[in-house]
Amino acid sequence: MLRVLVMNGPNLNLLGTRETDVYGMLTLGQIEAMIAERAAALGVDVSFFQSNHEGGLIDRYHEAMGSHDGVVLNPGAYTHYSYALRDAIVATSLPTVEVHLSDITAREDFRAVSVTAPVCLAQIAGLGAESYLVGLERLVSYLREEGR
Repeated sequence: MLRVLVMNGPNLNLLGTRETDVYGMLTLGQIEAMIAERAAALGVDVSFFQSNHEGGLIDRYHEAMGSHDGVVLNPGAYTHYSYALRDAIVATSLPTVEVHLSDITAREDFRAVSVTAPVCLAQIAGLGAESYLVGLERLVSYLREEGR
C-alpha cells in the first residue's frame, strides 16, 4: 500500500480562524479528515504533520525517507523563501506535490513566486481545501505510474 505524508507549514494550524476570507472556514483537522477519506477511497495510507518551524518540516522530510512514498506539502510562507526546505525535497527524492488553499499568484507580489514548486511534481493552488484532494490524487497517480 502506498504511504503518503501530508505536511503543513507555519500558521496552518490556525485554519478556520485565520483570515477566513482568504483561507476559508475549515480547520486543519477538518481538511485532514477530508484527505483521510479520499486517501481511503484511493487505497492509500496517509499520515499528517504540521510545524511552525522550518527545521521541523525538514526533519520530517528526512524521517519520511524509506517510510513514505511521497508528500503533499503546503509550505505556507516557506513557499516563498525556504531554500532549505527546497533542498530537503531534492535531497530526500520524495515525490512532492505542493498545494495552497489560495491562488498565491493573485495575492501580494512577494507571494507570487514559489522557490519550492520547481522541485515538485506539480503545484495545485486556489481551490481551497480541494487543492489538497487534487494534490493527493496527482501524487497517487504519479506513484502508481512509476510503480513505486
